[in-house]
Amino acid sequence: QVQLVESGGGLVQPGGSLRLSCVASGSIFSIGAMGWYRQAPGKERELVAVIASGGNTNYADSAKGRFTISRDNAKNTVLLQMNSLKPEDTAVYYCNADLRTSFIRRTYQPYWGQGTQVTVSS
Repeated sequence: QVQLVESGGGLVQPGGSLRLSCVASGSIFSIGAMGWYRQAPGKERELVAVIASGGNTNYADSAKGRFTISRDNAKNTVLLQMNSLKPEDTAVYYCNADLRTSFIRRTYQPYWGQGTQVTVSS
């Protein structure tokens, strides 16, 4: 069994900051890319940021310059530091990780967390 558990969401005023955290646990042999996605009401889920196992990062245009993704491979953790938050950042944020669950399974499979709500409002 594998679990991705997010934390750190909440209500923040425009211009404020939040730090999201996601920890992967369970039967994990190896972790590939890890990332954050978000889904606002009535919209499709979209990529926010992704970080490869080697540290290369990629950001949505909306996140560039404001959000920073990082990971701690020893702790199976991915973080998303969000600064200068705007009302349009309001969404449920989901953690995603590509995992190998055993030595026998040669391919990586995507796993998702349950989501954490981020609300940016005055």
